[in-house]
Amino acid sequence: MPIIGTVADDLTGATTTGVLLARSEARTAVFFNVEAASNASRVDELDAVIISSNSRPLPANEAYEKVKDATIALKNMGVKYFQKRTDTTMRGGIGVEIDAMLDQLEAGTVAVVVPAMPQSKRIVVGGYSVIDGVALINTPVAKDVRTPVKENYIPRLLSGQTQRKVGLVTLDSVLEGDESIKEALTEQRRKGCEVIVVDAITLEDVENIAQACIALNWDVVSVDPGPFTSKLAYHRSLISTEKPNVPPKADEKGRTVLIAAGSATPVTKRQMEVLCEDSRHMRISVDPVALIEGGDMAVEEASKAVERAVKLLELSEQPRAVLFETALHGELLNLAEEDNKRHYAGGMSADRINAGLGMIIRQVIERVGREKIAGLYTTGGDTMVNVCHQLGVECIEVLDYVIPQTDIGRLVGSYDGLPIVGKGGLTGNDHTACDIVDRLFREAARK
Repeated sequence: MPIIGTVADDLTGATTTGVLLARSEARTAVFFNVEAASNASRVDELDAVIISSNSRPLPANEAYEKVKDATIALKNMGVKYFQKRTDTTMRGGIGVEIDAMLDQLEAGTVAVVVPAMPQSKRIVVGGYSVIDGVALINTPVAKDVRTPVKENYIPRLLSGQTQRKVGLVTLDSVLEGDESIKEALTEQRRKGCEVIVVDAITLEDVENIAQACIALNWDVVSVDPGPFTSKLAYHRSLISTEKPNVPPKADEKGRTVLIAAGSATPVTKRQMEVLCEDSRHMRISVDPVALIEGGDMAVEEASKAVERAVKLLELSEQPRAVLFETALHGELLNLAEEDNKRHYAGGMSADRINAGLGMIIRQVIERVGREKIAGLYTTGGDTMVNVCHQLGVECIEVLDYVIPQTDIGRLVGSYDGLPIVGKGGLTGNDHTACDIVDRLFREAARK
């Protein structure tokens, strides 16, 4: 029976938490939605279940319902400890989603918010989010096409979203250790705060916060990108010490990695440019406007991409990787404007692009056969969801990360065992895409 249950607002976030638990010997699966989790077989064999509510870009009322339903599903599975997984850059309606979870749990449950992921250079100081030395609102996420973040002070950001009182435990208390943290948390609770943000700049800070929460014996929902939840599980003796799970180097001949790049960030663009400097890696650009229009135009554009890829994969020396991208060439589309132009509901243009990428990946695998595919690499949580949906996947069993927030797992259900990596658009350095392709070839040979 799963002991740990998480609701994440997108799929890449779900796998990030899942990998931290999987690296600590907890058998962990990530589900794409509530229905998939509720209908899954062998859930009782898992230690942790993570459900993606896919709610990050949704209006507050819709996000609330999605997270509420996921929380109820986890309760029905017998989960004891709950997490609301947040994006490290605080995108989405996190406060609303905290309310949705707390409203379904025991009265008196407290949401402890630790948005730091020090291993990815995401820290919180004085309640302010800092990403690799840059204030959150000065990073590209402030201009995110679907969920921009305009507020850097996390207590104020959450106060604008939740109906509960928000408190803060600052770094001076955290640096003094778990006894000081206990006192500060207790004081915030005495003031009526049900949502408490806690500063952290190192993993040791995160560990001390976890120990303080356990010592207080509170019913806690951990609200974090993953490290806080992982430390809580470790000090509750639910998981062991985290360690890597890397298979040996493998023969690459006769296989290709398929890449669906749905992210439009400068980080992703540079990573793919570096990847394609290697002549063994081929780029296929797909017209996003055709996919947005839908109908025959979208089908024709997808078919052209599929035909190009099939020809490449039928060569005597097939490419090492094939990249399908819609936003890394030409002028970057304003997707909100594309929605307005066509009188679409908000986010429909992005959904159509991602569905198109998913359809292309599915058709390529169907045409050339799974044995020619080393693995799948997706950037952007919505892209990963659409690829997996098109493939008819039940869930992903997570295994490890290439780097933090760049997670590797295996498909469960259709194409069972096929390796897949999901990466957020802002994660990694110039060579991360190359490292991911290398790792997928290793995983393809894992027995």
